Amino acid sequence: MRTALLSVYDKTGIADFARELVNLGWKIISSGGTAQHLKEAGIPITDVSEITGLPPILSHRVVTLHPKIHGGLLATDTPEHRAELEKYSIPWIDLVCDDLYPLEREIENPENTRESVIEKTDVGGPAFLRSSAKGGRITICDVADRQKVIDWLKAGEPEREKFIGSLRAKAEETVARYASLSAEYHSGGGYKNFFGKRTQELAYGENASQKPAFLYRLHGGSDDPLAIINWKQIEGSPLSYNNICDLDRMVQTMTHIGAGFEKNFDKVPKIAIGAKHGNACGAGIAEVGLPLNGGSPTSATIEAVDKMLQGDLRAIFGGSVMVNFAVDERIAEALIHKYVKDGRRLLDIIAAPSFTPEAVEILARKKGKCRLLQNLAILKAGVSSLDARRRFRYVRGGFLEQPNYTFVPELSKAAFDKLPKTVFDMVLAWAIGSTSNSNTITIAKDGRLLGNGVGQQDRVGAAKLAIWRADEAASLANLVLGVPSGTPSTKSKHISEANLEGAVAYSDSFFPFPDAVEVLIQRGIKTIFSTSGSVNDEKIIELCKKKGVNLVMFPDREARGFYQH
Repeated sequence: MRTALLSVYDKTGIADFARELVNLGWKIISSGGTAQHLKEAGIPITDVSEITGLPPILSHRVVTLHPKIHGGLLATDTPEHRAELEKYSIPWIDLVCDDLYPLEREIENPENTRESVIEKTDVGGPAFLRSSAKGGRITICDVADRQKVIDWLKAGEPEREKFIGSLRAKAEETVARYASLSAEYHSGGGYKNFFGKRTQELAYGENASQKPAFLYRLHGGSDDPLAIINWKQIEGSPLSYNNICDLDRMVQTMTHIGAGFEKNFDKVPKIAIGAKHGNACGAGIAEVGLPLNGGSPTSATIEAVDKMLQGDLRAIFGGSVMVNFAVDERIAEALIHKYVKDGRRLLDIIAAPSFTPEAVEILARKKGKCRLLQNLAILKAGVSSLDARRRFRYVRGGFLEQPNYTFVPELSKAAFDKLPKTVFDMVLAWAIGSTSNSNTITIAKDGRLLGNGVGQQDRVGAAKLAIWRADEAASLANLVLGVPSGTPSTKSKHISEANLEGAVAYSDSFFPFPDAVEVLIQRGIKTIFSTSGSVNDEKIIELCKKKGVNLVMFPDREARGFYQH
């Protein structure tokens, strides 16, 4: 007869599990509350004290920490060990099912005390799991694995070593993380560890020479609806390292746009984002009831895509797209063929809440080069969907830790009663600029990203780059739309210039000098959103007053928008 040792804090479902084992011919050993619970359920058990010859001692702190228990877990299947077990009347134990005191929950309890945390620090449970794992026993530390074990036993225990090995690894990781939580708490954060489980092997890393590369899921990471692992891939070859980075960046930009509009307009609009190397190269916003759209919900989705594509027709080629609305045949056709003279637009990733079968057929590329990902949670990407987990970054010999990017400005609509579109564009420019590589200046107008000057060493360079990108995008759009070279455009003074009159510019930190502000004003920018904190703030304020430019400033310590600095 085989023997199982059951000792759990959460009794939910443990009686059913024990009953299944008994029906398979197993003997059950248990103690304390678990033993009482099983007895009341009519399940025959042997109490641990009957084996050890000792009752629980020291206020129940020592119950199972005894050679007659751990000997039955650590013994190897050799004649010498079997003889010792028989000599000392120690039962061979084949299975351990144990969960741990809820230490993490107690640590997170705002009313905890050091004493309450210590009382919720399990010792016997981790000892059980480690002895069982070392002894090669069936080791269950996760409620979700109980039925898997029953099914495996009934199936005749296929691939025994592999199955037990996976349970052993999970138990060891569980104990290691449990101990690290205690260490972090008692050290006041002096120790920090994070744990992950490999979910995917990637062809290579950021560059082809960087092999191997992997995707890991953080402990509890799957609880986040927008976590990478919760995006379902429905078409295309497996995601690469760079694909995953781009997806993560687009989720950040999408949730920031949604959060900005929800906070300032009480509504999340239809949003389309085009990105290259993580930074938005195009973005379009449209929604019935918001300042820039008076049509139908159907036309709003097409309008958002249209605006996004015109952001940079060159950069979006080979780029990635994310939208917060369903992709149907019309949207798919626009993504692939609109503003394309010959052939089709090649995209690496298209992420959306859902796709129709017709859309999938239109978007699919040869050899699976276009990866389609869906996640319904992106439909309502707003304030509550911002990633609030702390962020880590490797540096040589260590890592940095900081809070996530969760600041969302509340822009005074009262200050722009007659200019609701201005607030609209301020929100869009801020959300894009604050999720682009710093230093960044971002220009938006009429619910569309015009130019994103990312990753520059100085503000003047960022301003000039944002304007240059806007001009390049306008020139290319005019060329594709068939405006003859040298012919004035309806939207710009010259074929090579974008119409920036009345546009909004966002700077992800303060302007150290007025020079970059001058560059923006000279091109017709009428609203600038930045932070304060420069020794030249007064000069910049005076310049904007003189030129009739709206200047909105938040304290740099509160609103600086550096991202992946």
